[in-house]
Amino acid sequence: MGEILVAGITHYPPLAGRDEAMSWILKRMLQNPQLPERLRTPSAWPAGMREEWGLDEGTASARHHRERLLKALRKTRAQIDAFHPDLIVIWGDDQYENFREEIVPPYCIYAHDTFEFGPPAHNIWNEPADKRFRLPGHVAAAKYLASGLIEAGFDTAYSYRPLHHPLGHAFANGILYLDYDRKGFAYPTIPFAINCYGRQVIAQRGGLPNFENPPSEAQLDPPAPTPRRLFELGAATARIFSQSRWRVVLLASSGWSHAFLTAKNQYLFPDTLADREMYDALRTGNYDLWRNYPAKAVEESGQQELLNWMCIAGALAELRRAPKEMEFIDTWIFNSSKCFLVAPPQANQDRITPS
Repeated sequence: MGEILVAGITHYPPLAGRDEAMSWILKRMLQNPQLPERLRTPSAWPAGMREEWGLDEGTASARHHRERLLKALRKTRAQIDAFHPDLIVIWGDDQYENFREEIVPPYCIYAHDTFEFGPPAHNIWNEPADKRFRLPGHVAAAKYLASGLIEAGFDTAYSYRPLHHPLGHAFANGILYLDYDRKGFAYPTIPFAINCYGRQVIAQRGGLPNFENPPSEAQLDPPAPTPRRLFELGAATARIFSQSRWRVVLLASSGWSHAFLTAKNQYLFPDTLADREMYDALRTGNYDLWRNYPAKAVEESGQQELLNWMCIAGALAELRRAPKEMEFIDTWIFNSSKCFLVAPPQANQDRITPS
């Protein structure tokens, strides 16, 4: 029987840059012509936001934010190394990278032999833009998973080669951050791309709002898969690999609520309260809250990327397992709440009653 380790990390893009640039998304949101004038300067911001911004536009706070993220990433990497997986399945969002006008599947398994990708520009490692990382895929396990999901009633898309982009940043950044110290990362990997951005995946190209030319209601896209469907997808994935011969890491790579998606906060800061509620539910094994979370709430709280974590919530529920370790890292000025989770197989000794 297969063994499964469940984990969750962030792929926060500014972590690949320098501390003095980490608040660039907030600076972009301050250019919103619809932003109330009083909010353009820190004097009207919440106290916690002013404190993070400080006198250096967040540079000192960025250093602390990076330290917390790296500590959690290194702990997660150590758990993965100790588990000695045969492969890693990564649930990550596609932000107009391979899901474009030609086709937008609800989710897609990448059954590729290898993946080749480069570091972000102006990166913290001083790596040149033409540097290439090569990551092995696992075609047999990807086809096994796709077959099992189709037989279980999930009409699953799959791919044997990239359409537009060698590897979306949810996956590439996840790998680069788990190997932040550049000791090597050779675990065969199956990217499992989720259409998290739904109504904005094409209309907004899965990215920052276009304040100068916002899409009309008619230009918005169909919605993302529902939280319940992705919860069930994660549960089915865990069930399928539990019956396999492989040791598998099931990993979600994303932030939680994003400031640039949270209209009710004027796109300035994430919905930390909503994220905290989901964090507490996941920490205590209240999987009903995750399974029944409304799609409308996802959009209202800018939690589109939380849909990746719906998959690991479903996996945990299927395995009747509670997280062994979790950490919630909040912020006012660095765009997104971040969460880290590890639930190793030995947690089966303390099975929870599924809710």
